Amino acid sequence: MIYQKYIKRILDITLSGATIIVLSPVMGVTAILVRKKLGGPVIFKQKRPGKDEKIFTMYKFRTMTDERDEKGELLPDSIRLTKFGKMLRSTSLDELPELFNIFKGDMSIVGPRPLLVQYLPLYNEKQRKRHKVRPGLSGLAQVNGRNAITWEQKFNYDVEYVKKVSFALDVSIVIKTMIKAFKREDINADTAVTMEVFRGSEKANA
Repeated sequence: MIYQKYIKRILDITLSGATIIVLSPVMGVTAILVRKKLGGPVIFKQKRPGKDEKIFTMYKFRTMTDERDEKGELLPDSIRLTKFGKMLRSTSLDELPELFNIFKGDMSIVGPRPLLVQYLPLYNEKQRKRHKVRPGLSGLAQVNGRNAITWEQKFNYDVEYVKKVSFALDVSIVIKTMIKAFKREDINADTAVTMEVFRGSEKANA
């Protein structure tokens, strides 16, 4: 309890601040490449629900182009996600700007991934518990399948983390995350370039 209430936030500030400094050259080069290959804006911003469902703006490097059809509608993700964009995702370089979210207090290094705002009405009572902690750069679901598992499995891992959060668990998740990032595992869902849209579980819609 002491870890979750006090120590975890101190570690988030310290580690995210140090990582921002150390990786600033990497982020600088990545920003230049994104601008050159995908255009602007370099940073993709999107509203996401955080702890207690408080809405914040999450930052990521953009990984898709803005290609549109003759009607002005954005083309499917599979077309807009370029080879360069796939590389950013597979190496998790696209998520480096989230370090600033962690430093600010919107997120934590470890916690359930922040999902889309429009999913909030679709959660059932159990799934909603994922918002009792700050969302994370990586979480229990990410080291147990990431985008390759179902939404139900992902939410079960999220709630399990909320119940068991501890220093030892966070360290374990960070280590496993680094290994998966190095191996570039579980980036995409089996049937989509990105994770399929969550439309609510049967219990959530009941």
